[in-house]
Amino acid sequence: MALTVLVWAPMFPTAKRALPVVDAFTLSSIRYLLGGAIFLVLVAAIEGRQALRFGDRALPAIVFGLIGITGFNSFVWVGLTYARPEHAAIIMAIQTPLAALLVWVLRGQRPSNFTLACIALAIAGVLLVVTRGDPVAAIASLGKGDELFGDILIFCGALCWVTYSFGGASFTGWSSLRMTALTIVPGGLGLLVVNAVALGAGHAAIPDAAAIGSIAPQIVYFAIGTVVLGVLGFNASVKHLGPLNVMLMLNVIPVSVFAIEAALGRTFVPVELGGAAMVIAALVANNLYLRKR
Repeated sequence: MALTVLVWAPMFPTAKRALPVVDAFTLSSIRYLLGGAIFLVLVAAIEGRQALRFGDRALPAIVFGLIGITGFNSFVWVGLTYARPEHAAIIMAIQTPLAALLVWVLRGQRPSNFTLACIALAIAGVLLVVTRGDPVAAIASLGKGDELFGDILIFCGALCWVTYSFGGASFTGWSSLRMTALTIVPGGLGLLVVNAVALGAGHAAIPDAAAIGSIAPQIVYFAIGTVVLGVLGFNASVKHLGPLNVMLMLNVIPVSVFAIEAALGRTFVPVELGGAAMVIAALVANNLYLRKR
């Protein structure tokens, strides 16, 4: 889990500084083409070539791959073009409350009053961060390609990943490695289609060799670090530590992103720090409450 935190914490700051060189559509495609290829090799080497067959799971693999891989990456990486990295980290941190609300909607399992209060506090904290305490001004600037627009896109990406996390029930009998690899296949193809559409619409451009070479270390980090090591570390952590411990440790990531941005010279208004503290406090409090129950 420590490995997962280490490789995921710098992702948003690194991506923010790579996006001016290679656009979001192209960068996310390259990231998952390389990462997906590594996953397929790992599945074949560890579980055998027969594990590369979809069997009767092709439809759920396509659906969850398009939602979790194509949708998540398209929304989040395009959103990062506009949004600040620390905002992205805080928005992604509320995936646990979003999952609890989704369970309530889909399965009728109402969260406890304490959990609902923590969810409300976390969402209020996120709103403070992304609007910097002035929602009227933030809404008035919406649609002008500002940070709030990017924050909304990242929130949509978080919803996609929460939905993807519910896909495990559709792949009973598959290892987490196989499920990840075989959902990356349709998801990666979906990213290529989105990239082609963006190219045709003039929102993306084919990068030259010099541009790719200038961020080659970042691309290797995205593919091997965030996709392969991060996902494998996360899945192994859930298996051995349990989801409560894993989600508690994931709260280190948004704190780390704020620290990284501060070290790089970013300044924050007090309301941003206060909102981030509200989010972390709500998530930790709910985690400890669930642990006690």
